[in-house]
Amino acid sequence: MIRKARMKDVKAIQKLIAEYARKGDMLPRSLSEIYENLRDYFVYVQDGEEVIGAAAIHIMWEDLAEVRSLAVRDGNMGRGVGTQLVETCISEAIVLGISRVFALTYKPDFFEKLGFVRVDKSQLPQKIWTDCLKCSKFPDCDEVALVSDLSGMQRA
Repeated sequence: MIRKARMKDVKAIQKLIAEYARKGDMLPRSLSEIYENLRDYFVYVQDGEEVIGAAAIHIMWEDLAEVRSLAVRDGNMGRGVGTQLVETCISEAIVLGISRVFALTYKPDFFEKLGFVRVDKSQLPQKIWTDCLKCSKFPDCDEVALVSDLSGMQRA
């Protein structure tokens, strides 16, 4: 089941993200970052309240949001957990009236299966000037940028 993240989920979310960060697959997130942005996060829970996946939809600008910190616990991949989390983030963006959602990732094939299209990072100046400047990989980022155009899916 997917639901909005709660305060009690923060440590589990950070632990999931840390597993990917140790492998170099995503940036780490501090507890304070997750607490400050908790409203961005969704979690996939099973067996009551065990968090096995998390993702955030972070608003960057009036027409742009990022799917970030998508993490699924080892042993639970290939079961649709990540897909459902991304679809939930996209649904949230549509409800908010956001017309484009992007992701920076080392797994572009996953996002392409969900309708995202590869773009040059220069098409995402809001991301570059807010988050990328703080990254140790800047300006030599090797992540792939992908965008999904939601303008045809906006609610009336």
